[in-house]
Amino acid sequence: MPKIWKFIRKNAKAWAIMLPSLVLFAFYIWVPLFQNISLSFYKTVGTTKVKFVGLEQYRLLFQSADFLKALGNTFEYALWSLVIGFLLPIVIALILNEVVHLRGLFRTMIYFPNIVPGIAVAIMWTFLFDPNPYGVLNSLFKTNNLWLNNEKAVIPLIVFTLTWKGAGATSLIYLANLQTIDKVYYEAARLEGASAWQRFWHVTLPHLKGQIKLLLIVQIISVFQVFYEPLVMTKGGGPNGASSTLVQLIYQIAFEEFDAGKAAALSVIVALILFMLTGLYFYLSKERRKQHGEITK
Repeated sequence: MPKIWKFIRKNAKAWAIMLPSLVLFAFYIWVPLFQNISLSFYKTVGTTKVKFVGLEQYRLLFQSADFLKALGNTFEYALWSLVIGFLLPIVIALILNEVVHLRGLFRTMIYFPNIVPGIAVAIMWTFLFDPNPYGVLNSLFKTNNLWLNNEKAVIPLIVFTLTWKGAGATSLIYLANLQTIDKVYYEAARLEGASAWQRFWHVTLPHLKGQIKLLLIVQIISVFQVFYEPLVMTKGGGPNGASSTLVQLIYQIAFEEFDAGKAAALSVIVALILFMLTGLYFYLSKERRKQHGEITK
């Protein structure tokens, strides 16, 4: 205890500055979180606790076809985000790194979708993916594709929409990292007769490895929080719930079925998944800082 008080006294000014933020954080984050955990152990009518049921809500969830479907869909979103949303920003960054003229213009164009409201993006792509024979893409390509009404295509199309909006910012992060690589390494590789692919594999990729690990975890965390895109683009879940997500199911249980206890239990499960991913993110971030000599422990 004396060591703790000594630490607090030594950093009293810093604590005084942080205190208002810490109080607000506790009030708006930790208090609701613990209330939610408590609620998950009760049978409820609306938001009113009726009966303590322990882990019953969790058992019912893991026996629920809707939960298992949404859980599987969420992992499928994560998989497609690796195929589409993970590789594309790296490719864009590599291309931008080679651009000599109009760099500012191209970077602005790449980043622009990030400043467009997400709801507007979802509505725009819903319009483009209209399955009607006279829809934009069907008319353009002279096809009769079901697009968002296709159970197998709906998740990749939503992930494509998410990638279109978010790839610009991620690309610029990779680009900033690329521009820290000393050109001497590339010149040495060329003199050794290395091909473009070999230069990428042995020079570029090792420099991006730390950034890739961090952004990969961030991307998966964001995928587990996907909500309004499938809600807007597929009107709540698509054909046979093909696009439903865990967060969307929380909304459905809480505000359509009015079962706050079960919704709380599901939100605790999602929170645990996100806590584990966030912990992995901080671990990788710490390892990266160690590699760069920013920290020693």
